[in-house]
This record gives sequence, C-alpha cells and structure tokens, in this order.
Amino acid sequence: MKACLRILSPVGCCAGQPLQAAPDMDEHQLKAAFVYRFALYTAWPPPPLQRLAVCTAGQPPGLDEALQRLAGRRCSGVSVQVMSLERPEQARRCQLLVLGFAGCTELLHWIAELGDDPVLVIADTPEGYRAGADIGLIHEPNGLAFRVNLSESKRRGLSLSSQVLKLAREVR
Repeated sequence: MKACLRILSPVGCCAGQPLQAAPDMDEHQLKAAFVYRFALYTAWPPPPLQRLAVCTAGQPPGLDEALQRLAGRRCSGVSVQVMSLERPEQARRCQLLVLGFAGCTELLHWIAELGDDPVLVIADTPEGYRAGADIGLIHEPNGLAFRVNLSESKRRGLSLSSQVLKLAREVR
C-alpha cells in the first residue's frame, strides 16, 4: 500500500512518469487507489458533502470489486459509498463516476446525462477521455498514467489540486 500513498505525492514521482503497482497490487487495485487519490485531491462546490458517492458503470468485475473495497473509508472527513449503476440518470446522485465503456456512443450518453452536475468523471478507456471525462486513465507498458481535462472539470464546478495537474501526462 506504500505505492498507493505515493501515487499523488510530489516526492518520489516525476511528472509524466507512469506509476507502477507494488508487487502485491494488481492493476484493478492500482486503479482503485488512483480513484481514491483523485477524490482526496478534488474539491466539490458547496454545500459540503455529507458522503462521497463513488459510482461505477461499464467496469469489468475485477475493478468493481477493487472499488467496493473503498466503501466505508474516510475521504476529506466523509464516508465513501460505492455504487454500481445500471442507467445514466442514476449518475446524478454521485460525486465521482468511473466509466469503463469502450463504445463512444454509450460514453457520450452517460457524460451528457450529467450536464453541469459536479460529478468527477474518470474514464478507464481512451475513448472516455475523448468523450469528455475529467480524467482519463492511460495504460502504458510500464504502468498507469492519466490525463486531465481541466476545462471540463471547471465547467462542472470542480477544483483539482495542483498536485494532480503536475502528475498528469497531459492537461487540457
């Protein structure tokens, strides 16, 4: 878990370098750690959160299971709840949405359903980032990296920490 603690730490990480999992951590656990860290380094607009709803849609079972392990943890003083969604309209009750769909049409439908709602959208596919997700995870030979769509995050009223922006492979 030490690798997870360093994921968004400026010490020990070079900007733009892919991050590797610890030997006992699989890819799904690493992605779940990224999601948790993104939540820690994101500020949502008022009113203050009562809970942090992390939602998933279109994910493979392994990632859903890894994200379920976040349930009950504390994030910025509130409890994390994890929900798997079936329909795009359900995403409005989330603060963070992790999408794994590969089809552009389905991704666009989910993202469009949110409108300007303050939901941090993380895409687990390159198509998701291109479709308008706030953060896109990038699979690289040496590990995992990410891109940030800052203009989309700002449009939704979200504020991403400068630490996230420094570590991103690309910020637009």
